[in-house]
Amino acid sequence: MRKSLFALAAVAATLAAGAARAETATYAVEPTHTFATFEISHFGAAVNRGRFDKKEGTVELDKAAKTGKVDITFQINSINTGVAPFDKHLQSADIFDAAKYPTARFVGDKFVFEGDKLVSVTGELTIKGKAQPATFKANQFACYQSPMLKREVCGGDFETTIDRTQFGVDYGVQFGMPKNVRIVAQIEAVKQ
Repeated sequence: MRKSLFALAAVAATLAAGAARAETATYAVEPTHTFATFEISHFGAAVNRGRFDKKEGTVELDKAAKTGKVDITFQINSINTGVAPFDKHLQSADIFDAAKYPTARFVGDKFVFEGDKLVSVTGELTIKGKAQPATFKANQFACYQSPMLKREVCGGDFETTIDRTQFGVDYGVQFGMPKNVRIVAQIEAVKQ
């Protein structure tokens, strides 16, 4: 009888472990609610801002295991500051060199939770072909049932600050422009 109970408990534990793995869901990035915005001080007088309008990616999330993965790519030639000549300069070989490096990419696979609250995602950010570790702090994150899409949507607002020279983006440093760039990423992704 004792062996039967032990065997039954082992089978239940195996089934529970399988069920936990089966909770990983895949979400497709929803492009109208997803943007990466950058901010850099302009000689301490103002802040230059811009965003990337074309993007695609996926998010995998297992809420029970508190694990996940995000893989998102931004098209450099979609940079939008609201000033066309500035956009062209940012795309040029002086700065992002969009002809040679057409995309920037973030792949994050370390999700950190405090209780049920997602607090950060760590991974690799690649700009101009150079990958560097990056941690995006979650300012907010939630999943909800979209009344329009009739599916679950998860999303949040994240931020990090990078040293752009680590990616070979060092235009203007010699003139006194700062190395640090703040990135604010808003993302929403739809369960598939």
